[in-house]
Order: sequence, then structure tokens, then C-alpha cells
Amino acid sequence: METIKLIYTLPRVFAGHDGIHSEVWLQNVTLERGQRYLISAESGTGKSSMCSYIYGYRQDYSGDIAFDGQNIRSLTVAQWCEIRQRHIAYLPQDMRLFGEITALENVELKNRLTNHKSPEEIRQLFEALGIADKMDSLASKLSIGQQQRVAIIRTLCQPCDFILLDEPVSHLDEENNRLVARLITDEAQRQGAGVIATSVGYHLKMEGAKTISL
Repeated sequence: METIKLIYTLPRVFAGHDGIHSEVWLQNVTLERGQRYLISAESGTGKSSMCSYIYGYRQDYSGDIAFDGQNIRSLTVAQWCEIRQRHIAYLPQDMRLFGEITALENVELKNRLTNHKSPEEIRQLFEALGIADKMDSLASKLSIGQQQRVAIIRTLCQPCDFILLDEPVSHLDEENNRLVARLITDEAQRQGAGVIATSVGYHLKMEGAKTISL
């Protein structure tokens, strides 16, 4: 997948609202593989909706979204499965960890589907983010910041053309923001992938990223 296009897209809940000032909604926007984008948004402007639309979770929008020119409304279930396993790596804002299993098991569940990382590579990611001592802890027992780092590791355990991140550093301090940005950037460079990260105020600190106001 080389491009994601939003073509005059607008959440239906915003229909009829006057004075929408956005560089995404009701615009013709092309997001390219290999590039980095920070989608800067105020609360309530639809950043999580945008991510859900791109990932195919929701269709309550007008306009179109296209992958390499194909309208995503025409994709089959099988095509969506392929896209989610091989083309778009997604970190939702609510992280969606399974609290009743360990941090490591949450990551391994994803990695078994993709066979993307070796056990040693996964351990190195936990070490890089300072949570190697939490690998065998239940996810429900971790702090929100630790859970967010586990969810980021899980997101990186797949091949992809785009890494889609909804508020990836909202619960992290400056140092962990820097570490996460480095891991995401390194993985994107290895795969030639694009990065699309949303935020409300507190940005993922990616060098060379283009900022787009939602």
C-alpha cells in the first residue's frame, strides 16, 4: 500500500455544521508511505473517528477513503484481514489489552499471527521501554503508562506499510516519549512505512514529521 487518501471525508455527526476549519475534513488529503504525519487535534474534532475510518472499524462518514485508489467501502472481509495483518499497524487510544493475561502474552498473541518479531527482539523492545521487569505481570496490574508501552510494542509486531497511532504518548513522560518515538521511527524506516500519529496537545516527538491540523 503506497497511499491513503481522504477525499472530502466528514464524520456524519458533523454534517450541517458551519465553519469547519480543518486540513483533513472536507479536504482532498493524500498520506504517503514512508512519510511521517502528526495529526494535531482539539478534543471532539474526530481524531479517533478518523483512525477508526481508516482501519475499517466504522463507516459513519460522508466522502471517500481510498487505499491506492480503491474505495475502502468495496473491500471484502478477507481483504480487511490482509490489510490489518500486513499493511496497517494500529494502536487505538484505548489500547485494548487483555487484562487477564500478562504483558508478554498480549504481545505474543499479535506476534503469533504475524511471525514478525523473534522472542529476543520482543524482549529487547520491553527492555528499551524500561518495562522488561513487567513482562510476566498481568496487564491489568500495570500503570496506564506501562500499559501504553506494552500496546506500542504489540503494534510494532507486524509487517506494515503504515503505522497508525491514536494518541500514542498521552500517558508518557518526556523521556518515554523520546524512547517510543525512536522505536517507532526505527521500525518505520526498516519497513519503509509511513507513520500517522494523532494527538491532543502532546505530540509524539518524531523528527521531520509534517503536522496537519484536524
